[in-house]
Amino acid sequence: MSHDQEASSLEPPGSPSDQAHFNPGADGDDGASPKEWFSGATGVLFEQAMAQTRMAVCLCDPRQPDMPIVFANRAFSKLTGYDEHEVVGRNCRFLQGPDTDQRDVDKIRAALRTGDVVLVELLNYRKDGSSFWNALHLGPIYRADGELLYFFGSQWNVSDVRAARADERHARIMARELSHRMKNMFAVISGIVNITGRVRGIPDQAAEINGRIQALGRAYETTLDEASSGSIEIGPAIRAILAPYDADTQRLTFLGNGLRVHFSTVSVVGLVLHELAANATKFGAWSCEGGRVELDWRPDANEAGNLVVRWREYGGPTLAAPPNKDGTGTQIVDRMLRHGGGWIDRSWKEHGLEATIVIPA
Repeated sequence: MSHDQEASSLEPPGSPSDQAHFNPGADGDDGASPKEWFSGATGVLFEQAMAQTRMAVCLCDPRQPDMPIVFANRAFSKLTGYDEHEVVGRNCRFLQGPDTDQRDVDKIRAALRTGDVVLVELLNYRKDGSSFWNALHLGPIYRADGELLYFFGSQWNVSDVRAARADERHARIMARELSHRMKNMFAVISGIVNITGRVRGIPDQAAEINGRIQALGRAYETTLDEASSGSIEIGPAIRAILAPYDADTQRLTFLGNGLRVHFSTVSVVGLVLHELAANATKFGAWSCEGGRVELDWRPDANEAGNLVVRWREYGGPTLAAPPNKDGTGTQIVDRMLRHGGGWIDRSWKEHGLEATIVIPA
């Protein structure tokens, strides 16, 4: 049994198989072309609309054996590579091929049997043998007295959309794998630092280094799913970096918007905010009961392409003089920002530290 014969045998008489396209067909009224069912201005509108639309459109006649195509517009010919005379009178299954999913075909057949509307994405083939993903929208057209006249089919080439979806799925899988590997890497590094600190008798310094490593890990963990696009939303990364410092959710207020930045910005932001948070915990607002921090991030109003982060502390201890600028954390922050083309401005107000960080993003 041929593929066509097999398909026809699965359907009851008068309800042939798969998709939709043009064949003048039977005698009498049943042989009327689609244009003849529209009169006057409506007929002109139909003809012009079908000629001008970029969407491939066809009509099939369910009253004829094997439900042949009785109309196909120029866009259909352009999509499939078949001329009108090669299409009219044939069932649409000629567009199917070896890799067309039978489950999609079955959905179409079920809709044709019941007269339902269906939308299916299936693999079809052009005249030259090349394949394309076809978003087929299929539905019935009835006469005023309720008689089923045609099945209307619109086809749209969604191959690029499918490829983009596949790329996106692959990127997500790779991001999850990378996230797993990075977690392991940060855990190994952290373990090495801890062991080295114990062996050399410098556990405090080791804990300080580990704090920076963990801040980087938290920053990257929240952004890897977006990394394949080249840019990420910085807000989730900032919240993840500072989450350990705001266990009661009362000491830290986020004011930033949904700004997107380059993925490479994450490491700089992560280390800078970690150092500011660690300093606030030891010497600043978070060392006092009721102390709090406000954090804002915005695009630079003065220079496009820069990220501006503003850190403001309230309720901290009163300082007789600004802290020592030669601390390790301060030097790390300043060096990283200089290396990346950014800078930081620190100002010790009566209510606490205010810092403005500018980072190319």
